[in-house]
Amino acid sequence: MTLVFLKLGGSLITDKTQPETIRPTVLARVAREIKAALTENPDLKVVLGHGSGSFGHVAAASYGTRQGVHSAEQWAGFAEVSDAATRLNAIVRRYLLDAGIPAMSLSPSASAECEDGTIRHIALQPIQKALAAGLLPIIYGDVAFDSVRGGTIISTEEVMTALATTLQPSWLLLAGETDGVYDAESSVIPTITRANLPHIRAALGGSRGTDVTGGMLTKVLTMLDLVDAQPGLSIRIFSGLQPGAIQNALREPHGAFGTLLSR
Repeated sequence: MTLVFLKLGGSLITDKTQPETIRPTVLARVAREIKAALTENPDLKVVLGHGSGSFGHVAAASYGTRQGVHSAEQWAGFAEVSDAATRLNAIVRRYLLDAGIPAMSLSPSASAECEDGTIRHIALQPIQKALAAGLLPIIYGDVAFDSVRGGTIISTEEVMTALATTLQPSWLLLAGETDGVYDAESSVIPTITRANLPHIRAALGGSRGTDVTGGMLTKVLTMLDLVDAQPGLSIRIFSGLQPGAIQNALREPHGAFGTLLSR
């Protein structure tokens, strides 16, 4: 079995500049490409994650959920953010099911335990059983209860990082709307390591639209921490907008495209 984590960025599947606006053409195509890759390679197993895009991020920003949840108004906002994230997840799941993929959502808010914004425990057995049953598990950026903050937001990358320690995927593929990570001259950086990070750090800006979990710099730092901890893992950031990009990435993740994050 080859296990790959694939994340569909919120910027890919939604228009992050317009509240609660999906990209139906992109979602339908991506679902077909995932189905094609799974059909081509029966040994391929995928854990799919997706960002909240213009759904959860907008609601979370208005309530400040990431920073903590304590008052009655904040808890009401916590529930609103959960609802927004769940609604987008249901849309993504429907597109996958319509493409013939037996996809099943596993909500991080029901299985993650956080301490001051950091995931300390997450349930692994449901995902392991789903994979063993031939299902495609879907996780997503979600709210979570937190022993210090009361409540918080956990990004898709943070959930995948927590899962990777035990599940040990060979690849983490991050599909967004950009061709990779850009340098100061707007050229794609082929490879990012700890060695060249100081030279490119200033060029790693934020995120187009609202993103309460940070922009590209936060994602890159989180991913470098993950490859440091998982020697057998490679990570690639690339664009999923081009037809065939997702299928090709699942088929040949070693190919020369996007930005590779490695040790």
